[in-house]
Amino acid sequence: MTDPRPTVPATPASPTSPTSPRRPTTRELLHDVPERALRSILLTLSRQRWLGRAATGVPITRPMVARFVAGQTLDEALDAIASVRDQGMRTTVDVLGESVSSPDDARAAADRYLQTLDALAARDLERNVSLKLTQMGLDVDRELCRTNVGRIFDRAEEIGAFVRIDMEDHSKVDATLDLWRELRPVHAATGVVIQAALRRSAGDVDRLIAERAPIRLCKGAYKEPAAVAFVEKVEVDRSYAELMERLLRGGTHVALATHDERLIKRAVEVVGEGGIARDRFEFQMLYGIRRDLQERLAGAGFTVRVYVPYGSQWYPYFMRRLAERPANVAFILRSLVREVSLPRR
Repeated sequence: MTDPRPTVPATPASPTSPTSPRRPTTRELLHDVPERALRSILLTLSRQRWLGRAATGVPITRPMVARFVAGQTLDEALDAIASVRDQGMRTTVDVLGESVSSPDDARAAADRYLQTLDALAARDLERNVSLKLTQMGLDVDRELCRTNVGRIFDRAEEIGAFVRIDMEDHSKVDATLDLWRELRPVHAATGVVIQAALRRSAGDVDRLIAERAPIRLCKGAYKEPAAVAFVEKVEVDRSYAELMERLLRGGTHVALATHDERLIKRAVEVVGEGGIARDRFEFQMLYGIRRDLQERLAGAGFTVRVYVPYGSQWYPYFMRRLAERPANVAFILRSLVREVSLPRR
């Protein structure tokens, strides 16, 4: 009898697939050096606010950013979300912005999320959003942050929306998980994010599985010290593979956020081996990245959710996307050359 389960095209065997831990080889470490150096530079630049202000004020950047950001306005984002839906995929919306420095900015950010939730409901689009606590004022005042997130949770409860609290750098992990646990009784349809790059994540996953938490697993997009995070790509990949298997086999619902075909192939194998139901997991990918893979997985019958960001404060997000996949830098440079080469009218 043939296996009716859909599969994805074969990809090269992954060095992270074996469950037994091993140290990365010298060849693997050397292979990672150029990419790791570029990633470090891009992540450093992502934190330079003056550069962000300059970049967002230059019109020539907009065509390049449009590949990865659904628009600067809510109406533009709604059109992009509808387009993703029409392609048979699901969405979660990120109203861009983070690390606000004043109470007024934090309240304004929460207001934008309320407007987004109401607009999604009005357009009969999926009501699913992702937010960052620093955008809600975590670095300004914890109680302010709690109040702002509570407002969003209240509205989500009213309209039947799902809210995911994104994870930021390692210094925010405890505060993020604590606030999620505190507010979860207000609105049960919420989830958190775990970063495979952090050394602590295995312990966090065990506790969250016991709490039956919906978890998005990603590799991690922040520049972290070696004391708290895996530095080598092969180590991060191995950590992701191990956490992914634990979540698929024992978690409540896991969102696998990766564009890595080797890890996706391994996920499909684990699902097949364990007879894991399709409603127990989904693949999540970023807007504008590996659209071919998104369509292929959706066409094979898997749930694919696209992370759709919008807003004028796109600079930190954009730079982290380049750092996650340095090959995107070449794409951006080609776009820039085309833009400056076009005849002026």
